[in-house]
Amino acid sequence: MSKLWAGRFSKEIDKLADDFNSSIRFDSKMYKQDIKGSMAHAAMLAAQHIIGKDDSEKIIDCLGDILADIESGKLPIDPEAEDIHMFVEAELTSRIGDTGKKLHTARSRNDQVAVDLRMYLRDETDEIIASLKALLAVINEKASENIDTILPGYTHLQRAQPITFAHHLLAYAMMFSRDIVRLQDAVKHMNLSPLGSCALAGTTYNTDRESVAEALGFDGITLNSIDGVSDRDFCVELLSAYSVIMMHLSRFSEEVILWSSWEFKFVELDDSYTTGSSIMPQKKNPDMAELVRGKTGRVYGDLMGTLTMLKGLPLAYNKDMQEDKEAIFDAIETVKMCLGVFTPMIATMTVLKDNMYKAAQKGFINATDLADYMVKKGLPFRSAYKIVGQIVAHCIEKGEVLDTLPMESYKSFSDIFEDDLYNEISLETCVKTRISAGSTGPESVKKQIEYINKFLGE
Repeated sequence: MSKLWAGRFSKEIDKLADDFNSSIRFDSKMYKQDIKGSMAHAAMLAAQHIIGKDDSEKIIDCLGDILADIESGKLPIDPEAEDIHMFVEAELTSRIGDTGKKLHTARSRNDQVAVDLRMYLRDETDEIIASLKALLAVINEKASENIDTILPGYTHLQRAQPITFAHHLLAYAMMFSRDIVRLQDAVKHMNLSPLGSCALAGTTYNTDRESVAEALGFDGITLNSIDGVSDRDFCVELLSAYSVIMMHLSRFSEEVILWSSWEFKFVELDDSYTTGSSIMPQKKNPDMAELVRGKTGRVYGDLMGTLTMLKGLPLAYNKDMQEDKEAIFDAIETVKMCLGVFTPMIATMTVLKDNMYKAAQKGFINATDLADYMVKKGLPFRSAYKIVGQIVAHCIEKGEVLDTLPMESYKSFSDIFEDDLYNEISLETCVKTRISAGSTGPESVKKQIEYINKFLGE
């Protein structure tokens, strides 16, 4: 295919260099955005009397045909084309001749790729937000089913205090709700059209950038033409948001992996989302969760690669910036794939409530509640804390637990203890009496579930 920019050159570009320079194998993803952007641009050129109305309509109609042919498979994208912009323009010109050559008036590939990328990322991020909402709905449903399911809460991976499984799950719901807001903010920040910035300095034609921006669903235009073609902050911001999503998915995956092990056995993953061993017939491996955890590193790498690519670039556009697309496209596909498998994995997961409760009965996780009991009886917290520490040490030595330690043993540490302490330190009471906002208590958990439902409704 002859290069549309070939006029300046006396010989063909080297084949290896041409392949190295080409971006069609990955930027072809943006064919729809490229064509829609060109349609809006052609309409503006006619409205501003830069090209004739008949020419504009001919261009727009042909672009519509090209879009339909690509989507139907009738028109395969030529892998020999330099990029998607050149492919569409060459196809347009081959179909309608010189009229097609008028489309590129008052624009450059620099602003063209910038607007295509923003539109593509906006569309893809909307899909990721929808996937996050689907995951949120699943988490909230699981939480609703487990408001009274007690398990140990951990710090330092040591049993700490009794909580409900609903409360634990809702911690992830809060994370993913923030991820949605973070993505929405990132889209809002980038939703300005650079089209019309041209190569870097704008144009001598009397264009109407605002009308094109409005036609393409942007909130406005970029205010500096150099920034319009050289800005990739929006890629970094989105990659950062994608990385945080993957970090949250990875943390959740780590817990699913632990919970499904024989050492915990808090959950049973559905066969559809596990694999076996080639040599050990008893194995049921949480491979999907492990892969999500592993793929997190890919998205982090995409973010760091983009930051590194941008850090030394002088203004305005440089070919280095072609590297933005492979990175962010990879991140998008990875996040979408991980959400696509993670959500049904959680939806089909069986919660082993009895095992959770048995684990909560061990590890002295009601020790804080025992101290609180003493405080309610008038003892300063630090004094109560010390006595409870001594009682725990005694229990460990004697092989006892707080729930069944005889009253005479309690009395040997302090006369403050009465028979009512056994009810006060039961796991059910420990959970039920957590009444502070955001706590593991049933009423607090119900409010958290209600919050997520409201968030999803909005």
